[in-house]
Amino acid sequence: MSVANVLGPAGREITIPEGPEGRRHRLVVLLICSSSLFITYLDTTILNVALPTIQVDLHASLAALQWVADSYLLVVASLLLLTGSTADRLGRKRLFLIGLSGFSLGSLLCSLAPDTGSLIALRMLQGLGGTMLTPISLSIVRNTFTDHKERAQALGIWSGIFGVAAACGPVVGGVLVSEVGWRSVFWVNVPIGVAMILATRRYVPESRAPHPRPVDVPGQVLMIALLGTLTYAVIQGPDDGWTSPLILALFAVALVAAALFVVVERRRGDAALLELRFFRSPPFTGASVIAVLSFVVLAGFLFVIILYLQQARGDSPLRAGLTLLPATIVMAAAAPVAGQITGHRGPRIPLVASGVLMALGAGLLLGLSPTTSFWRLALALAVLGAGLGLVNPPITNTGVSGMPPSQAGVASAVISATRQFGSVLGVAVMGAMLTSGVRSRVAAGEGHAAALAAATHAPWLLAVVCGALVAVVGLVTTRAARAPRTRRAVRAGS
Repeated sequence: MSVANVLGPAGREITIPEGPEGRRHRLVVLLICSSSLFITYLDTTILNVALPTIQVDLHASLAALQWVADSYLLVVASLLLLTGSTADRLGRKRLFLIGLSGFSLGSLLCSLAPDTGSLIALRMLQGLGGTMLTPISLSIVRNTFTDHKERAQALGIWSGIFGVAAACGPVVGGVLVSEVGWRSVFWVNVPIGVAMILATRRYVPESRAPHPRPVDVPGQVLMIALLGTLTYAVIQGPDDGWTSPLILALFAVALVAAALFVVVERRRGDAALLELRFFRSPPFTGASVIAVLSFVVLAGFLFVIILYLQQARGDSPLRAGLTLLPATIVMAAAAPVAGQITGHRGPRIPLVASGVLMALGAGLLLGLSPTTSFWRLALALAVLGAGLGLVNPPITNTGVSGMPPSQAGVASAVISATRQFGSVLGVAVMGAMLTSGVRSRVAAGEGHAAALAAATHAPWLLAVVCGALVAVVGLVTTRAARAPRTRRAVRAGS
């Protein structure tokens, strides 16, 4: 008996049998899907280490650096839900292969970018491929592992890869930038991507949803309009002026797009791009809010801390990557601990602990100067890393496990989208705070290093607030977080 039968390359039928052989085959599929998550997060953390070097080499402004980081995230956040539903219709394996090809090709082209504008555009192409990797790989894992216990373990491994990538990225990026150059940070994705394409064709079974949703064109257009105008306004605000007609108009468009999006999605019912009825479930809503808040902290932290280390302290890319090890190692170690606690005690404990540690770690970063001691910095990074590492498994578990099986795939895509939305906001908002702070202090006569170090205080204060909110939301929304109640809440909205 098989659990999956599809036509593979050259017409060969891929069959996943029962028994030990089937278990080995499923583990290979899990490795492939986890590797896709690994290279997307690795790409982000490696790139952050390279940003100061890119700024010098391409004569880029701080706002341009924000666009280099955010252009990829913006495309992923905008199209994540669309690619998830498209994969349900056309085939998850097929879209996964297209995503791997697009991500690999985009990475190669990014390494050849002659200027900042080209790099930003090619990062968007890379993001177009990346948007097909995370939600589709999660759907493939869910469909491949049919046993409840094995599926829970597989989801835990899949989620834990985030911490591994976060731990490897800064050091790998530091070595590559220091020894080869910033363009090499994009090369690393290409051989991994090619290997994954070959492995996917051979081992991954095809699957489709029995009743895929139609494409929600109005919802998708409004989603792009909302994220695009909001991100542009926040990033360009320090350059153009927060009260300039263009920036005010963009904020107005974003507000109108958000209101229209809610109205349109409520009327679309089961065909909606975003299932608003999911948010009638307190645990699901809490997981979504926490995902946004925590990834605002993560993405903003990585963007700001690298600039502080290299431009305020004068660290080399390699030294900066090594300095981040207290955060990234603890982050990687905390993720499986959070998974274990979530499996035995539920998501409430790791979520509350995550928020408290985030707030405490960011609080320890307040008052940084170019001469802050390494040990104080290492303590702050380790505490913050613990908070960031604890948050991912419980929000994944709450978002997926709390839904009826027929809706879990869509729910996981929503949670993934909220993570990406938080990342976009983190880079945009914290980067804008940093830009404004540096400009005002340099204009007052401070040196660039001292001005940049002092300008990080506002982003760290925002991170403290976000961490405190994570703890409060986790405490409130998981108080009665039981799967049957969650399912009833979703069915009540059907």
